[in-house]
Amino acid sequence: MATAVKEAARREIEQTGEALIDLSHRIWDHPELAFEEEHASTACAELLDDAGFDVTPGVAGLPTAFVAEYGSGPLTVGICSELDALPEIGHACGHNMIAAAGVGAGLALARVADDLGLRVRVLGTPAEELGGGKIIMLENGAFDGLHLAMMVHPSPNESDVFPTLAISQCDFHFHGKTAHASVSPNVGINAADAITVAQVAIGLVRQHLEPGDQVHGIVTRGGEAANVVPAETTARYFVRAPDLEALARLEPRIRRCFEAGALATGATLDVEALGAPYSEYRHDAELADLYRENATELGRELGPRSTKGAGSTDMANVSLMMPTIHPMLGLDCLPAVNHQPEFAAFCNTPEADRVTLDGAVAMAWTCADAAAEGPLRDRLLGADTIYSGRDDYPWRF
Repeated sequence: MATAVKEAARREIEQTGEALIDLSHRIWDHPELAFEEEHASTACAELLDDAGFDVTPGVAGLPTAFVAEYGSGPLTVGICSELDALPEIGHACGHNMIAAAGVGAGLALARVADDLGLRVRVLGTPAEELGGGKIIMLENGAFDGLHLAMMVHPSPNESDVFPTLAISQCDFHFHGKTAHASVSPNVGINAADAITVAQVAIGLVRQHLEPGDQVHGIVTRGGEAANVVPAETTARYFVRAPDLEALARLEPRIRRCFEAGALATGATLDVEALGAPYSEYRHDAELADLYRENATELGRELGPRSTKGAGSTDMANVSLMMPTIHPMLGLDCLPAVNHQPEFAAFCNTPEADRVTLDGAVAMAWTCADAAAEGPLRDRLLGADTIYSGRDDYPWRF
């Protein structure tokens, strides 16, 4: 039956392929920032609703988050469709492809849900680039009842895993005092100087960071006029480390660099966390092995698994709570890489369309294998599936 079920799932994606590609292109044409993904969320939800899914918009208090369910089997699988884009450069991380592949996998699994004993849940997840939409959804019950979760992500390289770094995202607001920059600068307190001191301190600290630690950022507000001593400035900085434990050690060191800027200039400092920290990724080895086999069957060429962390994702926090995978879909796009305009352009090409459909099939087939009678299904069904309302989330330090 397994072969017949997989072929039925594949045929569903082939039959809906034109609609899925159109979905990817429409999302690409209307890039929306974190928590503002109204067009993308609606487009995904409408396609699922038309296919008979029970769609709930605005879950977890997030207007652009949704949950769409189909089937009533005992094993509940979660497929994540990311929605947000990047400022200025649009879908330069390929979330249009991720959204369409997630919807496609959901449609394929709905076709065979009764045969596999599945409940299929597609989650529209906002704010992966900034804010941690999945973490908010996880803590507020949108992932409750899931036995596994997965998504795919475009990249220059193909892999069945995505090694990541934990990350903390913060805005550092300095408050000083305005004055005429020429006539009376002595009565002002220069909040821009506070950022300069902080950046110099960070530059010196970098020599002494542990391997794998990173810190990078930008000035988002540096003053209002050249002849006015800046009173209000802001720097946005990301701090990354191999895991949450290392992040908890590094983050205070970086904060002290900003505190030094305040101390040196007389400005005051407010630190605004832009969401919960993202964690390291805990890949489920059995699911990753199944995905590798299925992707290979589709003709995908996967490289060796890497353990070196690079980017960060809020899907990593999900992986600490339940069996989860995050394979990477390779695009023949080099030298273009993620977060470049050239990569965004590549995510709206015929090759990207083909890769999107491959990702949908590979996820559907992997879920079908996981649903087959055997030790893996037993392990999945035997796990606790209440993830919300805990007081021991490891990222809440």
